[in-house]
Amino acid sequence: MPKDTPSALAIAVDIGGTFTDIALVDHATGETWRGKTPSTPADPSEGFVTGILQTLEDAGRSAADLGQVLHGTTVATNMILEGKGARTALVTTKGFRHVLSIGRQDIPRKTNLYTWVKPEPPVPAERILEIEERMGVGGVVITPLDEDTVRDAARAIAKMDVKAVAVSLLHAFANPDHERRVAEILAEMLPGLAITTSTDVLPVSREYERTLATVLNATVMPGVTAYVARLEERLAAEGTEVPLMLMQSNGGIAGAPKIRVAPALTALSGPAAGVVGARAVARACGIDDIITVDIGGTSADICLIREGEIGLTQAGSVGNWPLALPMVDMITIGAGGGSLARMREGALVVGPESAGARPGPAAYGHGGTEPTVTDAHVVLGQLPSNLLGGRIALDVEAARAAVASVAEPLGLDLETAARGILAIADNHMVGAVRVVSVERGHDPRDFALVPFGGAGPLHGCALADLLGIRRVLLAPAPGVLCADGLLAADLKAEFSRALTRPGPMDPGEALPLVAELSAQAEAWFETEGVPAERRLLTPVALMRFAGQGGELAVPFAESRAALEENFRTAHQTLYGFALQSAIELVTLRVEATGLADAPEPAQLAEGPAPAPSEHVSVMIAGETVAVPVCDRAGFGAGAAIDGPAILTQLDTTTFLAPGWRATAHASGAMILTREISE
Repeated sequence: MPKDTPSALAIAVDIGGTFTDIALVDHATGETWRGKTPSTPADPSEGFVTGILQTLEDAGRSAADLGQVLHGTTVATNMILEGKGARTALVTTKGFRHVLSIGRQDIPRKTNLYTWVKPEPPVPAERILEIEERMGVGGVVITPLDEDTVRDAARAIAKMDVKAVAVSLLHAFANPDHERRVAEILAEMLPGLAITTSTDVLPVSREYERTLATVLNATVMPGVTAYVARLEERLAAEGTEVPLMLMQSNGGIAGAPKIRVAPALTALSGPAAGVVGARAVARACGIDDIITVDIGGTSADICLIREGEIGLTQAGSVGNWPLALPMVDMITIGAGGGSLARMREGALVVGPESAGARPGPAAYGHGGTEPTVTDAHVVLGQLPSNLLGGRIALDVEAARAAVASVAEPLGLDLETAARGILAIADNHMVGAVRVVSVERGHDPRDFALVPFGGAGPLHGCALADLLGIRRVLLAPAPGVLCADGLLAADLKAEFSRALTRPGPMDPGEALPLVAELSAQAEAWFETEGVPAERRLLTPVALMRFAGQGGELAVPFAESRAALEENFRTAHQTLYGFALQSAIELVTLRVEATGLADAPEPAQLAEGPAPAPSEHVSVMIAGETVAVPVCDRAGFGAGAAIDGPAILTQLDTTTFLAPGWRATAHASGAMILTREISE
C-alpha cells in the first residue's frame, strides 16, 4: 500500500485449520506486531475479528486506524475438498451434457490402475441442461443461440432447488457472445441465484477443464460471497470500512469485488501467501534458491523457488478435481502438527486425518485423546510447557497417554513411539520435497530449506538432514509467515486468450492479441487504483510440441526464434529433453502486477545470544539431554547458538538439533547451518 494513502496501517489475517495468524504493520514507521489466536471453524469470521482486535490492542491502535485489510482464506478450498459447496446446475451446449462424466483418460498419480474409482462429477447429469447453440473453431457461429431453449432451461432450474448456475458453452473462449446472453437471461428469470460463466473464470480451450473450473467456481460462489460480506460487516461494526483484499492462488492479492465473481481464484489462498512471505525473507538474506515447507495443523505445503521466481502452474488440483486456474506450483500433503497417529492393519500410520482446531492435539487440553505429531513432540520434550506466550498450557500427561495408545500395541516405550511418529511424518514431507525438486531436475542440496507454519521450525533440522541440505532459513516469525506474506504480496491478475487455431505462429501476428490483453490489464489497474509507476505487465506464451497434450508457460518474445528457444529451454529443464518437432503457440497470457509497498525488513542491532531461561529434559537418540531454552527475541545480529537447543517465540518453537548452529541475521531471520560429510 502506498505510504501517502490516508492511513499507512495495514493488517493481514490468515486463517488456518488450527490457528488464525495476524500481522500488523505501520508502513510509515516500519513497526510490526504479530498475533496468533485459535481458529473458529464454526464461523471463521469470528476468529478473523478476534485476531484483528487482539493485535490492534497489543499495538495500542484501533480498527478505525486501519488503511488496508488483507486476508488469506481456505473457505473455497474447504468447500471443494469437503463437497459442501452450493447445489449447482450447469447449462451447456446441446450434445455436451456428459463432458464432466467423461473427463480425461488419465487417473491420479500413484493411484492403483485396477482399484481407482472415478469420483462422481460435482454436478450430476440430472442437473445439466442443454441449449441450442453452437460456436465453431475461431468463434464462428454455426448454430445461432435459441433463446427459447435458454428460458426452458431456466424454468427447469427453478424447480431444482439450486443456489448457483454455471454456464459453459463450446468454444466460448473464442467468442463469448452466446455465454453473455445466456447469463443475462438466467439472471432475469432466476433472481437471487449465483450465475457464473466460463468466460469470467477460465477463457481457454479444453472443455472439460474449463467446464469443471466454472462449476467449482459456481459451487463456492454463494458461500464465499456470504463469507466476504460477513467479514465486511464485522469490520464496519468495529469502525473500519477500508477495502478488503484477498489472496489468490497465484500469489497475488485482489479486491473483494473480483473474488465475488471468481471465488475459485482463492482455492490455494493461504499456502500461496506463505510462499510469497518465504521469498521476501530469503531475499532479505540474499538467498534466491529455496524450498519452502509450510507445516500447519492439518497439512504441509511444499514449493520450490529458483532464482527468486515463484513458479505458476495451470495443472494444479484441489482434492479430486484438476483446477486449471493459475496457481502457485506446490505440493500439498496431509502432514501437520495435528495429524493423527493411528494403528491400521497392525502398522503405525500418520495422517492425513487431523485433529484440527477442535479437539486438537491431546496436549492442548480441549478433549483430544488420539495421538498427534504435536503430542509426539511434547513426549520427547521438544516443546515448552506453554505456547502463545502462555495462552495455551500444554498437558504433558494427556500427550503421554495419547501416544501410549499406539506405543502399547507396537510393544514400544513412549519415547520410541514418539520418535516413530515424527519419523513417519518427516518422511512423508521428504517425499513431497523430492517431487518438486529431484523429479523436476533439481538437487535439493543446492537450495536452502525454509520451514514455517506453527510446526515448521520443529521439523526443519530433521528434514534438512534427510535431504542432505546444509542451510535452513527461519523467518523472523515463522508461525505467522502466511500473514506476513500477505503484506508483501503484489496485486495480481491474468488476462488470457486461447488461439483459435493452435500451431506455429510468427510472434508478430500475436502482437495485436498481446496488445488487446495489455489494454484489459491497464483497465484493471485503473479499477484497482494502481499508480502508473507500480504497474508491471508480463506477456507469457503457453506452448507445446505438436501432438503434446499439455503446455508450458514461457516468456513471450517478439521473434519466433527467441520464443521457440524459450520453450525448448524450459522443456529441457523440466523433462530432460527437447524434441525436434514443430512448436505450437496455444495461449497468450498477460500477467498484470501492481507492485506492493512491502514492509522493510527490520535491522537488528549487533549483540550477544541471550542466557537460557531454563534447561529442559529432551529425549535425543534414546538419551535424556538437558537442553537450554532461549527466547529468540533476545538474539542480536551475529549472535549464534549451537544445538541442541530450543528457541521460543510467540508464534512457534524451533528445535535446533545437535550438530546445527543458529545465527541471527540482521534482517531478523535466523540461518541454521551444519557441516554434512559427503
